Amino acid sequence: MWEILIKHRLGRLPLPDPVDAFIRERRERHDIAALAMDETSVLQLPRLPDHRRDPFDRMLVCQSIAHGFALVTPDQVIRQYPVRTLW
Repeated sequence: MWEILIKHRLGRLPLPDPVDAFIRERRERHDIAALAMDETSVLQLPRLPDHRRDPFDRMLVCQSIAHGFALVTPDQVIRQYPVRTLW
């Protein structure tokens, strides 16, 4: 959500609805639960190699590692991290 809000505000992500309504509706439609950025996730950060500097990608990788989730992505750089990916 954070990345969507920032990119939308910068004019780099046009949306068909107001950003808060867009996020809420899409989460409900696709049954997506919010995942807080917790201490366990943040503490994964020092263990990550510097494949990617994007803080949002790194947050997702940290959360995936900490909680045993898979990331759905075609991004070959993210696939270099010690995280399970699906595509």
